[in-house]
Amino acid sequence: MTRDEMGALYDQYSGTVYRVALSYCRNVQDAEDVMQEVFLKRFTLDRSFPDEGQEKAWLIRMTVNRCKNLLKAIKRRRGVPLEDAAGLCVNDEETGIWEAVASLPAKYRLVIRLYYGEGYSVGEIAAMLRRSETAVQTQLYRARRLLKDILGEEVTP
Repeated sequence: MTRDEMGALYDQYSGTVYRVALSYCRNVQDAEDVMQEVFLKRFTLDRSFPDEGQEKAWLIRMTVNRCKNLLKAIKRRRGVPLEDAAGLCVNDEETGIWEAVASLPAKYRLVIRLYYGEGYSVGEIAAMLRRSETAVQTQLYRARRLLKDILGEEVTP
């Protein structure tokens, strides 16, 4: 992989990898560390992907795995500091919704982030996370119910 290819790959997917890592780790420093590890692994991997979708799915899968490993190794800190979450949101309403999402358990937070934040379909999320589509649909349903309880209204992030 050439430097130009690495730069293009990083430019194209760094935002997605970072947002997934941040939603999983809930800590800017940990998310940045995970992002660095994922791209370093990709740049040193001698493998080509048939299409961009598979490469993106691989990057997200690696991000989730690195986050899980990181969280096993350290004590879990709760919540994203408000100043860290503010940069991801456009307005106050959206900030409140994503703060509520950040309070969800990791399995719900991740599917909400991938579905609403990244625009993946249930089938794509199921393939990335190696879960059944039914499991992803159930997690989305439960996450929405939890968000409704937290926010006190019917919302869609």
